[in-house]
Amino acid sequence: MGTKEITNPDSLYYKVDDVVMERGEGIYLYDSEGNEYIDCASATFNLNLGYTNKEVIDTVKEQADQLIHVTSSYQTNAVNKLAEKLVEISPDNLTKVHPKVSSGSAANEGAIKMAQNYSGKTDVISLFRSHLGQTYMMSALSGNSFRREPFPPQFSFGLQVPDPYCNRCFYNQKPDSCGMLCVERINDFIEYASNGKIAAMIIEPISGNGGNIVPPKEYFKQLRKLCDEHDIALIFDEIQTGFGRTGKMFAADYFDVKPNMMTVAKGLGGTGFQVAATLTEEKYTGLAGHNHSFTYGSNVMASAAACKTIEIMQRPGFLENVTIVGKYIMDSLEHMKKEFTFIADVRGVGLMIGVEIVKENNEPDVELTNYIAKRAMDYGLILRTSRYGFGNVFKIRPPLTITLSEAEVLCFKLRKLLEDIK
Repeated sequence: MGTKEITNPDSLYYKVDDVVMERGEGIYLYDSEGNEYIDCASATFNLNLGYTNKEVIDTVKEQADQLIHVTSSYQTNAVNKLAEKLVEISPDNLTKVHPKVSSGSAANEGAIKMAQNYSGKTDVISLFRSHLGQTYMMSALSGNSFRREPFPPQFSFGLQVPDPYCNRCFYNQKPDSCGMLCVERINDFIEYASNGKIAAMIIEPISGNGGNIVPPKEYFKQLRKLCDEHDIALIFDEIQTGFGRTGKMFAADYFDVKPNMMTVAKGLGGTGFQVAATLTEEKYTGLAGHNHSFTYGSNVMASAAACKTIEIMQRPGFLENVTIVGKYIMDSLEHMKKEFTFIADVRGVGLMIGVEIVKENNEPDVELTNYIAKRAMDYGLILRTSRYGFGNVFKIRPPLTITLSEAEVLCFKLRKLLEDIK
């Protein structure tokens, strides 16, 4: 007897779209009606190698025949190899890998715990509009009040400061004459708004959920200097920017800065396998295993997938393709910006691109942004917007395997969508 297909079941806790997705291949997703979509969100920004990457899946099948999971108390070849590979490709000051986590949120919490354990200090600085994760601690450190509002404050060590959002500068400055006030004024926040004991500053090098905000490179030079002066651990949350998304292996490479710690997840799984890690300098080791260890961390099968993913991304031409295709999409969007007055800004690096939508008075147009994303599926595109639908930026982040010809189709469909909306 066959199994009856259940759609939109009442048993699901959360609401879902009426569309039922059945299969994916490369940059494309197909629903139960046979409709084809270019996934400009790479699922949840995690399918850097697209859907059903055969090399990764074959590697996982081979690993599954031997060992799927074992307690992280023991060594396995896959986990050992992954740790070695991560040290090899990351900034050279990051020599230790903590893989006993299975999500970006947990990786971020681990980095913060390591900084607090090492320094004996407590406070953590994050940025306006920052995402950081979904766990209680990460929601508390979020740069969005709507994420903290439903829950009573349990963490008093978080301190949010203005982000380097040049298009809407908090300090009403211009990039060529601002003197990097968004860094300089952090000194005032430390002196007047903190407890004076800052353990870490955690930052997404490009704010993924916050609106794809790309800081000037000078920002990170100044921020690195400030953290050194105050003995603050600089943590790069590379969960969305890592593994080729910027055209470099990490955003740290693109911005030419060495953080004290770096967290990774999402794209590390290549084609959808759940794997994460915290990378750190030697001095931050010492946090007891029982203080940050998760059942499905150091998963053997996921580690094998991650190793193959890194191998593919290290091949000649892979990262260059990200830069070339990303530039083509950015150039196309710049032309659209001249044509459509509701586009205020096009910004991005590699294949991490954001389009800011505004009203005639240049105020954020959240309603139109969400409408564009909703209508996109009628044109064979899947778009996601910033700040969980509260923001005015839609994002273009297809799998990194996208070809130039596929990018042409993507831009053609997007232009048609915007023309019809106009």
